[in-house]
Amino acid sequence: MVIPLLNLSIFMHHSHKFPVAPADVPGQGLAAPVARRSFLRYTGASLAVGGLLLAGCSDDDDKVDPNSGFIDVGSSDTGILNYAYALEQLEAAFYTQLRSGSYYTGLAGGSAEKLILDDLYYHEVIHRDFLKLALTAAGATPLKDLTVNFSSIDFNSRAPVLATAKAFEDLGVAAYNGAGQYIVAPAYLFIAGKIVSVEARHAAIIRDLVLENTFVGNDIATLSSASSSSVASNNAPAGSSLERALSPTEVVAIANTFLADGSKLDVSGIR
Repeated sequence: MVIPLLNLSIFMHHSHKFPVAPADVPGQGLAAPVARRSFLRYTGASLAVGGLLLAGCSDDDDKVDPNSGFIDVGSSDTGILNYAYALEQLEAAFYTQLRSGSYYTGLAGGSAEKLILDDLYYHEVIHRDFLKLALTAAGATPLKDLTVNFSSIDFNSRAPVLATAKAFEDLGVAAYNGAGQYIVAPAYLFIAGKIVSVEARHAAIIRDLVLENTFVGNDIATLSSASSSSVASNNAPAGSSLERALSPTEVVAIANTFLADGSKLDVSGIR
């Protein structure tokens, strides 16, 4: 069965009861944004438990092929949500590692750029936990905790960090857009649309941090040239200003380069 989506107004009404983290730099007007991030952090897990439960999903355990080291995410809507969960694990791990190293050299503690990266961290962790707990509550088996491989990223330097964040956020948007056609249950499509809209906001702000006024470009929206994907329904004509989409196979070809052996993804069941 489908459990209705949680009434968010319940949490908004009681949001004053959640702890508020202290501002990063006292006296610099950061109390409001920090309070907002704290609210997201403390309510995220509760939203997942009380929110969407899967309708008629099969309990597809993730299976690792000992010969290839790839994890089968499964099939049907369960497979798609496990696929999304895997990508959210990857993004959350990236921002977690960035924060654990006290960010990159030269990033000021109270700067707008740090606040943006903090927000992205909290959002991705919440997305990850939402999908895991929703799968669990429905009796499905979430993928195991994946092991990442970020050895190619210089977390001490701004340019490679933002370039990787841009790649991950753009990939996340293309992944949700490309997988939408395979979702059967309307409730899942509803949730995927709400998550991908947040991911698109992430991509836009990261792109603007990399280079001002580049929040959208022909590499992600079909402004002048047509999009290209192995799935015909993911393509869009030139000049349509539609967001580009990638099939699950195309997405994991990129994502797997940041995952260790034994954690790489097999999405052949999503079709």
